[in-house]
Order: sequence, then C-alpha cells, then structure tokens
Amino acid sequence: MPLSVRSIADARSAAGRSSVGTGKTAAPEAPSFEQLDKLLGALYEGPMESPPWSSALQLLRDQLSAGHVTLMLRPPSPDSTGVMINTGPTTEAGVESYQTHFFAMDPFVRLEEGEVVTAEELIGKQWLQSAIYRDYLKPLDVRHLLGADIYTREGIECRLRVTRSHDAKPFSEQDKSLVRFMLPHLKRSIQLHARLDFLECERQLFAGTVNRMLLGVVNFSQDGTIIEMNQEARRIFAEKDGLWTSGGNLSVDSSQESRELQRMIRHALTGADDAGPGVVEAMSVTRPSGRAKLGVLVKAIPMGRWSESNQRPAAVVFLRDPESNAAQPSQELVRRLFGLTRMEAQLALLLAEGLTLDEAAEQMSVRRNTARTHLRSIFCKTGVTRQTMLVRLLLNSVLTLG
Repeated sequence: MPLSVRSIADARSAAGRSSVGTGKTAAPEAPSFEQLDKLLGALYEGPMESPPWSSALQLLRDQLSAGHVTLMLRPPSPDSTGVMINTGPTTEAGVESYQTHFFAMDPFVRLEEGEVVTAEELIGKQWLQSAIYRDYLKPLDVRHLLGADIYTREGIECRLRVTRSHDAKPFSEQDKSLVRFMLPHLKRSIQLHARLDFLECERQLFAGTVNRMLLGVVNFSQDGTIIEMNQEARRIFAEKDGLWTSGGNLSVDSSQESRELQRMIRHALTGADDAGPGVVEAMSVTRPSGRAKLGVLVKAIPMGRWSESNQRPAAVVFLRDPESNAAQPSQELVRRLFGLTRMEAQLALLLAEGLTLDEAAEQMSVRRNTARTHLRSIFCKTGVTRQTMLVRLLLNSVLTLG
C-alpha cells in the first residue's frame, strides 16, 4: 500500500494523539517526501556500499525508531551461517548464536511476498512464550518484531527484520505501510546487486587468468588518463626499464618510441567511438638494461550502444615481457591432466622451462638413460613424438590457468 499525502497526514495526527497520556515512547511521525526521497536514494545506492544498504537500513531504523534493522541477504541454514547486515547495537556472540542455533526457531520463515507482519500477527499471544523470544530476544531487550521476506526470479531469498525494545510502542499500521512501500524498491536494488556481484566475480576470474598468463593490462579513459592496471603491468612499470607511469600517463625512455606510443593511444581513443572491432596497433619498447624489448599492443574499446560515462575504459594497452617467468604449475596438476607419474611430471615441467634432457636429468639426480625412458613414456601418454611438441602441448594446455 503506497504512502499518500493523506495517509502521511493521518498518521501524523494519529501519532500525536496516541502519545498523549502514555508512558511509552511516542510513535514516529510519518516520513516527509524529503525523507522518502532520501530513503529511496539510499536503497538504490546500496549495492555500491560495503556492507551494502547500510545507509538505507540506518535511515529506516531512524524513521521507525527501531532498535535494530537487519537484512538477511542470505538467511542462515544448517549448512551455512548466511550473510546478515545489521544496524543497531549487536554483539558477535548475539549474531553467532542466531546464525548457529536460534535461526531454526525463527517463526518468520517463507512469508508471503510483500507481506509485512508482526510476531503477534503471525503466531498470536503465544509469541511471548516461544523459545526464541524467551531465550534469545528477551535477553537482548527485543519485544516487538516486524518481518517481511523478498524473493526474486533468480532464486534469491532475503529477510528484512525490524525490532523495538520493551519500553517502545508496538509497530503501527503506518510503520508497516512504510516497510511495505520500500519493499519493491529494495527488491529491485537486491537484483541490481546480484547482477553487479556476478559481473564482479566474472571480472576477477578473467583478471586472475590474465595475470597468470603474465599479460600486463592498462586501461585508459576517453581523456587519455590511466584508470586501471593489473598486477603484471604494475610489476613492469615498477622496474622503470624503458617504460613507466608518470602523472597518469605512460612514459618511455626513447623519445621516438614515446611519440609512437602516444600516437597509437590517441588513435585508439579516437577509434573508440566506432561500433566495429576497434583499432589495433603494436610496437616494441627498448629497455636500457639491454634485456629483450617489451611488446606493446594498443587496442580501442568501442563504446557500447548505451554507454554514457567518460570514465569507462576507451582504450587498452597490453604489455608482454618476454623474459618474465610464469609461476610453475604443480606437478600434481600435470600428473592428473596427462596421466603421468610423479617423475614424468617433474621431467615434463623442467623441459617446459627450457632445460635440455641432460640438464633436466642432472636436476632430477637421475641418469640420462633413465630420463630418456621417462620421456618415451611421456610421449606415449600424451601422443606427441618430439620434445618441442611436448613443450607446446604443455604451454597451450589449461596448466597455465592453474
């Protein structure tokens, strides 16, 4: 039931009348339009907070004069303690006791979508004789409990709980109307949060894969400044061997190479407005130390159809250090992937590092003929016939992602 001008005015009048001549805390006034606007704004900004919705839950707590407002983003279960966002005074012991024990006694389970009910409305007068009230809530000075559940088509189930102490008034119809009003907005915000969380998990997965492949990645905004870089790029820049960052830009030792790199980046940024696959150019950067040149590839990132931010990535620079050493996959991964023995897996990894068969045999403390026997067995199990083919098979396998 949406809040209207009339209902707000009626609730204010009723709140004023009900507080006269009573010893209990007066019921809160109905929210103004400014307060509702602030609450809704906090709800939709909630997915970007940590913990999410902490500001909105605090605003709701203030508006309802509540002791606590809790959002169970993932309710506790016998297999998990769940995820709970609390506002109001709590203790670790109190939260833990609910997550590990009292959640099983909670009468507020699987409420109907959009329903906002008090404990008395749900289970009647026996509420004050229930175990969860006597053993858990009463010692925490919780007398009044208001609940609502949220369900989404993605299978998300969240629970909103609001409490008041023993010296506070019960929740009124106006209080329930406010919670009922905000529920659809909280549901939409939870769906947005789930989508953002999925994208962030996907981003971290791909970023970790790129890092393991030792590929430096630098993202540029439309104005040509660096907005993000990964771990490998930071390592390369930290060496300051031919290429580094300065003032949000890339700097190169060689003036000629610097001009070429800046031209490529400007060209990519200009082409970022195109709907096609984007501009791609490459060059190498000389390192004063005499080490092998760095490989640099610049690529435009075309604007999406509905893109509007100037701070989105508009161009990306990929960096490759040919002398960088990747972390070696474990022998167990190699053994399980190709069905090798422990010694065969060790030999395969040494050969992939660039060692000759004699060098690998020496490092393994075995005779050359023994190493050759292991190599023949590896060839048989992997289906290759030459050492170079074996190295290529290892480097092109999923081992590099492990």
